[in-house]
Amino acid sequence: MTNHSLKLVSIIIPIFNEDKVILNCLQSLQNQSYKPLEIILVDDGSTDKTVKIIENLKSKSENLKLLHQNHQGPGPARNFGASKARGEILVFVDADMIFEKDFVRDLVKPILKGKTIGTFSKNEMVSNKDNLWSICWNFNRNVPKDRMLPVDYPDQAPVYRAILKKEFDKVGGFDTTGEYTDDWSLSRKLKIKSSLAAGAIYYHLNPSSLEEVFKQARWIGKNEFISGSPARRLRSFLFYSFPASLAIGIYKSIIYGQLMFVIFKLFYDLGIWISVVRSFFGEKKSK
Repeated sequence: MTNHSLKLVSIIIPIFNEDKVILNCLQSLQNQSYKPLEIILVDDGSTDKTVKIIENLKSKSENLKLLHQNHQGPGPARNFGASKARGEILVFVDADMIFEKDFVRDLVKPILKGKTIGTFSKNEMVSNKDNLWSICWNFNRNVPKDRMLPVDYPDQAPVYRAILKKEFDKVGGFDTTGEYTDDWSLSRKLKIKSSLAAGAIYYHLNPSSLEEVFKQARWIGKNEFISGSPARRLRSFLFYSFPASLAIGIYKSIIYGQLMFVIFKLFYDLGIWISVVRSFFGEKKSK
C-alpha cells in the first residue's frame, strides 16, 4: 500500500458508561500502524467517569474528538459521529473492543484497493476467554471459547465494520429505532453485504457475570428473529421455557464437561423468555 493510496479514516465509537474499558480501547487505537486517523467518540449521556477519562486523553492527543448527545442509543450516536467525520472511510467499533496494531490497516485495505465498499473481519476474538461465564456463552453459541465468530463463517456479513462514507451517506446511515438489528440496516438499505478483510484482528468482551449474561440475553431476546412475528414469539416462548432450558442445559453440560453450564443456561434463557413474554404486551425493542 503506497502512501498516495492512503485516505483519512474516521473511527466512530458510541459510548455510554464505559469507564472500565474505554482507556484500553483508545490506547490500542492510538497505537495503530495506519495513519491518518481521527477518533470520534459520541457520549450518549454517560453518568460515570467515561467523559473525564476521555478529556484527560484528549489533552494529549490531537486526533481525538468528543461529541455529546442525550441518551438515544448507539444508532443515533454513530450517525451523529459520522456527520462530523472528515474521513473518506468510516470505521465503527465499540468501547469494549481492543485492537491489534494492524487492525485498521488490514480492515480498510480491500476498500483502498477498490475491491469493495465496505468490510468486516472474522477475527473478532474473545478478550476474556478464560472467564467461566464467557466460556459458557461460547458453548451456548457452539463456537470456540476464544472466538466471537466460527472459523467457517461466510466471507460476507450483514454488518459493516468499515465503509466508504459516501456509501454510508447515500442511504442516510443506520436506522435509529434502537433495535437489536440496527447494525444490519446499512446492508439492508444498500442491498450489499460487507466483504471479508483478512487479517484484521481485534478483541471483544463476552458477558463475564450472570448479571451480564441475563442483561445481554434480555437484549438479544428483543430481536426480530426471536420475538418478531407471532409465530416466532410462540416458538421462542416454548423453546426458552424453563423445562426446555433445563433439559438442554443438562445435556450440554454433560457434552461439554462443564456442570455450571446448567446455571448459565437457566439465566440466559430466562432473559430471552422474559423479552419474548413482554413482546406480547408491546415492550419497546430498544435497550
